[in-house]
Amino acid sequence: MTPFVGLVLAAGLGKRMKSSLPKALHQVAGQPMIDHVVGTLIESGASRVITVVGHEGHVLQQHLSGRSEAVWQNEQLGTGHAAAQAGPALAGYDGNVVVVPGDVPLLSVSAIQNLVREHETRGYAATVLTMVVDDPAEYGRIVRDPSGRVRSIVEYRDASDEIRAVREVNTSVYCFNSHYLFSALPLLSNDNQQGEYYLTDVISILISRDVPVGAVALDDASEGMGINSRAELAHAEQAMRDRKRQELMEDGVTLVDPASTFIDTQVKIGRDTVIMPFTVISGSTSIGESCNIGPYVQIRDSSVGNACNIGPFAFVRPGTVLGDRVKLGDFVEVKNSRVGEGTKIPHLSYIGDAVLGAGINIGAGTITCNYDGVTKHTTVIDDGAFVGANSNLVAPVRVGQNAYIATGSTVTTDVPAEALAIARARQENKDGWVARRRATQAAREEKK
Repeated sequence: MTPFVGLVLAAGLGKRMKSSLPKALHQVAGQPMIDHVVGTLIESGASRVITVVGHEGHVLQQHLSGRSEAVWQNEQLGTGHAAAQAGPALAGYDGNVVVVPGDVPLLSVSAIQNLVREHETRGYAATVLTMVVDDPAEYGRIVRDPSGRVRSIVEYRDASDEIRAVREVNTSVYCFNSHYLFSALPLLSNDNQQGEYYLTDVISILISRDVPVGAVALDDASEGMGINSRAELAHAEQAMRDRKRQELMEDGVTLVDPASTFIDTQVKIGRDTVIMPFTVISGSTSIGESCNIGPYVQIRDSSVGNACNIGPFAFVRPGTVLGDRVKLGDFVEVKNSRVGEGTKIPHLSYIGDAVLGAGINIGAGTITCNYDGVTKHTTVIDDGAFVGANSNLVAPVRVGQNAYIATGSTVTTDVPAEALAIARARQENKDGWVARRRATQAAREEKK
């Protein structure tokens, strides 16, 4: 397939979202919807991606830096006007342009590749990606002639009742020959109810020139779902997560209760890993093979090795790297730390900004005291160390190889290898103290 240029239209305000955030930056399954669109175009074979920005465009431009060029639509005058803003950036380009709205995150690589392939094979000047839906709502309708050829695309607001009954609708995704696209854009009119320049009218112009225009229908209409409201955002979220869950199960991951398991699209999980209910795995997390995760576990932007056991009620925060066969038990929180092979943190502990070696045992209630109110400091625990329950390790501090820390210690200085550290107040028992206390209380009552 010949490489193409991807053109993303993301300049709109998105009024129905009722948000100060650009619509294209609202997240679906852990990624802004614009990231899904741009990533899909690149994976589909785009040699270049250009995004038209407008409302809060500086935010979008910065977000897409290094992945997509940005061109500006300073006035939001419609999709046709938006596409025209890419003209200078594509001056001299002779090839295909795939136009995609910035709010169709469910669009797949296969759908784009099939669109481009059909466009090239049939020699079309323009090819429209369509979908057939039970409830066409306010989508533009695809109008065909008796032979099945595309005659026009009619926007809902401008459609008659007869046309509104059509169930094949426009996804607003197109493949254009660049010459035909940019020769037709200057001819657009804004003589319509919205007073806007519609990209759909390019199709009518090309048809009037008697050049071939085609249409390709999606196999799965959900891929063409556009996001214009919070409710539609929620529907897209559910569809994207269903797709991810299905993909993982097909790859050999067990989801005990898929409906109560939430996994972002970027997450990678090895086969024979079991994910228990009410587990949330997000960001750029990777999990190895044969792990047991959950229930009620959250893992974010972390790396988990093979044969690890995490949970229940554990929280693995960004920047954490767990080696093979690590155990994190109930109510354990680990943040920005490296934990070596076979190390066990069974319960009720906080490990932050730490480097733990292999084969370490961390007793219940252990805390790495990493923050002094200004700066985060590092705790290092070397291979084979044993940390007793209810220990506080005040960073920066290092516990040497095979060292022991006595239960209830507050460690403020380094512990040498093979040493036992005891850092707690000496116990003092006061015989008869309870009886004396009772007598004192009784005397106070008598005075009252």
